[in-house]
Amino acid sequence: MMMEKIVSLSDGENIDELQQYLSSLTDDQLTMVVTNSALKGKDIGAIVKAIFKGSPPSTPKGASRRLLLYQHCIPLCDSGDLQTEVASDILGLLMLETHNLPGPSLAQLASLFVDAIKTGKMGNGKSMELFPTVLTALASTEALSYGKGELSGEEYKKQVINSLCSSRWDPQCVIHLTTMFRDVPLSPEELQFLVEKVLRMFLKLDLQEIPPLVYQLLLLAAKGCKKQVLEGIISYFTEQDLRQKEEQNNGEISDLEVQSVPEDQLRHVEGTAILHIVFAMRLDHELGREFLKSLKGSQGDLCPFSIALLLSVARIPRYEEQVFELLKGAISKDLKNEQLRHGSKFLQDLLPQRCSLAQMILDTVKNSVFGWDHVTQGLVQLGFILMDSFGPKAAPFGKTAAEGAIVTAKTPTQQACRLGGQVLLEGFKMHEPIRVEILEQVLNRLVTKTATPVTHFIELLSDIVVSAPMILLESSSKVTETFDHLSYLPLATVQGLLKAVQPLLKVSMSMKDALILVLRKAMFSSQLDGRKSALTGFLLLLKNFRVLGSLSSSQASQTISSSQVQVDVHSRYNSAANEAFCLEILSSLRRCLGQQADVRLMLYEGFHDVIRRNSQLASSIMQTLLSQLRRYYEPEQDLLPPVKLESCISAQGDQVFLQEPLSHLLSCTVHCLLWYQGMSQPNAGESDNDDDDEGGVQAELQSLLESITRRMIKCELEDFELDKSAEFSVVSSVGVKNSIYAVLVMGVYEVLMEYNFTKANYSKSVFEEVLELFKRYNKMAQILREKSGKGKSSKSPRSLLSIGFVSTLLTALFRDSTQSRDEALTVLRSSGDFLRYSVSVALQKVTQLEDTGHTDGPDGQNTDKTFRHLCDITSVLMWRYTNIPCAVEDAGKEKRCSVSLLCLEGLLRIFSTCLLRYPARLVQLLSANDVSVGEDSHGPEKHSVTEKTSFYIRQFQRALFTQLSGVEEDFNSKEAQLLVNILSVLSRQLEPSSQQFGEVITWTVKVCKETSFEDAAFSKGLLSLLFSLHVLYKSPVSLLLELCQDIHSQLGDIDQDVEVEQQSHFAIVNMKTAAPATLLVLSQVGRVLDEVDWLIAKKKGQLVPDKPSPGDATQAVRQEDPVEKALTLQLGALLTALNELVQTALPPGVCTNTLLGELSRTYTTLTTLVKYYIQLCSGQQGVLPVRLEKLVKLSGSHLTPQCYSFITYVQSGELAGVADDKKKKKEGEAVNSASVRSSCLVLFTVTKKCPYI
Repeated sequence: MMMEKIVSLSDGENIDELQQYLSSLTDDQLTMVVTNSALKGKDIGAIVKAIFKGSPPSTPKGASRRLLLYQHCIPLCDSGDLQTEVASDILGLLMLETHNLPGPSLAQLASLFVDAIKTGKMGNGKSMELFPTVLTALASTEALSYGKGELSGEEYKKQVINSLCSSRWDPQCVIHLTTMFRDVPLSPEELQFLVEKVLRMFLKLDLQEIPPLVYQLLLLAAKGCKKQVLEGIISYFTEQDLRQKEEQNNGEISDLEVQSVPEDQLRHVEGTAILHIVFAMRLDHELGREFLKSLKGSQGDLCPFSIALLLSVARIPRYEEQVFELLKGAISKDLKNEQLRHGSKFLQDLLPQRCSLAQMILDTVKNSVFGWDHVTQGLVQLGFILMDSFGPKAAPFGKTAAEGAIVTAKTPTQQACRLGGQVLLEGFKMHEPIRVEILEQVLNRLVTKTATPVTHFIELLSDIVVSAPMILLESSSKVTETFDHLSYLPLATVQGLLKAVQPLLKVSMSMKDALILVLRKAMFSSQLDGRKSALTGFLLLLKNFRVLGSLSSSQASQTISSSQVQVDVHSRYNSAANEAFCLEILSSLRRCLGQQADVRLMLYEGFHDVIRRNSQLASSIMQTLLSQLRRYYEPEQDLLPPVKLESCISAQGDQVFLQEPLSHLLSCTVHCLLWYQGMSQPNAGESDNDDDDEGGVQAELQSLLESITRRMIKCELEDFELDKSAEFSVVSSVGVKNSIYAVLVMGVYEVLMEYNFTKANYSKSVFEEVLELFKRYNKMAQILREKSGKGKSSKSPRSLLSIGFVSTLLTALFRDSTQSRDEALTVLRSSGDFLRYSVSVALQKVTQLEDTGHTDGPDGQNTDKTFRHLCDITSVLMWRYTNIPCAVEDAGKEKRCSVSLLCLEGLLRIFSTCLLRYPARLVQLLSANDVSVGEDSHGPEKHSVTEKTSFYIRQFQRALFTQLSGVEEDFNSKEAQLLVNILSVLSRQLEPSSQQFGEVITWTVKVCKETSFEDAAFSKGLLSLLFSLHVLYKSPVSLLLELCQDIHSQLGDIDQDVEVEQQSHFAIVNMKTAAPATLLVLSQVGRVLDEVDWLIAKKKGQLVPDKPSPGDATQAVRQEDPVEKALTLQLGALLTALNELVQTALPPGVCTNTLLGELSRTYTTLTTLVKYYIQLCSGQQGVLPVRLEKLVKLSGSHLTPQCYSFITYVQSGELAGVADDKKKKKEGEAVNSASVRSSCLVLFTVTKKCPYI
């Protein structure tokens, strides 16, 4: 047997004999021996060693025999026929001898591998382990023949790698090749070439093969090209995400060749890839640094995959802070950029709309449901970082900012905070492990952040409760722990917190009991806020735990999920137990009637809501109110006044303060009585003992109110010790006492007006009484206005009329045309003061709603009801303003116009309030006015916001046109300004691409061109409207040029000898209005410069990443970039406009200083632009665009000389001003010299910047 013979010869000492025997064998015989031995797995190591021993590499025969062995063993190992250990043994022996092969043999072996790869005949790829050794050996040979010449081994190796990377790879061998190249020494160029090749192969691989390839590629990245590897992986997954999104949007793929990838499969692969990358970064910190550096350099161009990767990387402590700073900065920047783009048509046309970063982050949250546990912790941190960093801040002097209904997030800061909340809410819904942590952190912030507003955290808690109440019950202990801190928290936080967790109290006995314990303790707190918190909690419980038999009302319905409702049904302990529970709470609350005025006030404001939602408690509550009212009621019918004011105040030392808010007590009593009578009328037939008791209370309350009304009408101010001679100063105790009395008396009159009007049933005699009450009220109000007018504040006290009554009253006064009611209503309509008062109270209520999100009185906290009243008020005010023109009124024209003005002011406030508090319901509000709905009155949703708004805009345009059509003497500036403000608010609701928007711009331009009234405030408003619209239509630079020419024409030239050409594009610019118009124009110049600066910065940021490809970039410079072209044109038009202004004889002071400031900015922007172009051209062999050269020439030869003349003009004006001032009083000198110094500083700055360009 040949096999044994070879082995035995090899074991012997005689090598020559072994060589001779091997030489005697043919190639086929030798390969047969090797194959048989390998397949049997027997003596293969010995055979291979023997062949090497008997084939010295120095002899040609030995070298060729060795090559034959390699050429035969390589495909044999790849065939898959051998056992793994056998193949490994063979390859191990071959590796040891590779360095002894001569150069040509190595070259042949390299070609063998390359051909196998090219033809895809690699089998299982086992032999690839040998290829790095062959290439290393090849690189160390001195010279090899190549073609007709020679190459060094290193160069030959490069040719092999080049040939390999240029050829087509079988997708199956990509992972083997990547693994193999890890062991090959590569130059940076070769490595880059290889990485590009592997990244291109990603698209040809099956999705499941991507994670192992990513792993091998990251190991390969240890040699270099880290940035390229990471960017390649990220861009691959970004592309997959986009394709996935398109498929979801299109429903089906139109191209049948593209294989659709199931989303869950893609997400699992992405998750695995992220784990590999993070693992690699833990081991190789350079990789992590390169990743963060790459993302910072790409100007925050993130995608859902890179965001998920960042959040996973944040789990590595050394990168945590950097990652969140990067994300926070990128989010803030993206939102600011979007706001800037959204506000300018010029930018919208230049830059295409792209997916917002906020949406990508929410996509990442959605994707994380596919087992991305390594991302969820980062999402929680990000959510809280955003809410903490961008949440509402404390207002000055420790006050918290105005709170109220959820407002649309408008500023980038608010949007970032809202995004944090959305991330946490969605994360809470999707991932069970992080729920406890989110809840804990939210509750901790409510307890610890007492100095800053926590409305955003309360909002989040409320959303969590509504979305997953049963999950929250599992963590109920966390909520009850928070209750322990209630008495130490700010009142607003307590109200928000209790309102948020209220649905949980209905389903969790233990939580409710824990809360009641805490509230009882708080009721005895030494802190006023603690007692208020207890009162808030008890009132909330009374509203929501309804006693069996309570009348159901739509207001009482709570938004609770079905799971809560089921639990509520199972725990029917409540109906019977609730009555005892509620009565017990009521007895606790009676303690409040002996506490400070603030506490009593809260109780009175809460009772009406309680009685409306829990009608079975009406008897107890009304009994309580009656006994409290009796304390301050004068039962002797002949005595005046009918109320004991002295009991309502108390004194401490020389300080006097309110003890009992009597008017609020009366208001609460009246509203509870009216509501109860309204509810009990349908059930009048049924009666029992309870009803008799309630009837007795009702009768007593009615007679008491009638008695107070009768006697209050008889009262003169002297009866209250208040008349014109009374003192109302806030510094003396007598003045404070009188002020408190006055406010209480006015409140009582208002409550009685509402009560009697409501009960009157349009009786003329009762309306006469209402008017008498009003006259007394008005007399008091006038005295208070006159007296306090001398002091600091002349603000009238807040009206006690409810918003529902205001709506009813206005409708009756202005719209009610029922014949039978006419006689009674004429009594009230005949009083101009009463009409003005009614509208001014409506205005006050709307302003309060805008500021706080709710109004005083019943239903003030109920957003739906308040909105309905707002709709009714809008309808009435609109009708009143548009249907009764000034000319129709004969008597008291001035007074009539003031009602008209109040209506207009009311409408302006209503539109602003609606957009702030009810942004989604604008169409509903505008549809409330039946004039605009016309015959299609049902279905407001049929009308778009644009159509509805457009109708209203036409009404107000008509009114303004009427104003402007008259002579200037009849022009009512205040009315015109209000109309312009309303047009400004409404026109923002139009779609900028709509026809209606274009019509409004055309109309505004026409008015500006044709109106020549010399009213500075009106012209300022009108021009502001023009600019705010124009910027959404197209760039305003052409408009600015025309306005600058008009201003120059009106004010004349700085050189008095030069006669300016008379131009008048816009008649609104005249001698009186030119200065304010200049300031408006300059603010627009500033805005244009902001946009230009932003675009230059954006272009500069794009310069850095494009450095490696100078060929492409040069190409781009030659075909001038549209953004660069637009920039140059903007600046050119701006310079022309400024050229007009610097020649204008502007009044010294604000105008000249502002112009100098904008000139300084313009030169800075020009410098930045020129530096950008220099940087662009130095990187590539480009030429400066002709446009830029023209721009620089324009600034140098036209603007700069005029700037110097203007600076001289300003300096001479300043000096002349100082000379004049010296003749005046000495006190002014310091101020003037300071203003001169500041002006000189501006001048110096501009003088320095002029020659830079």
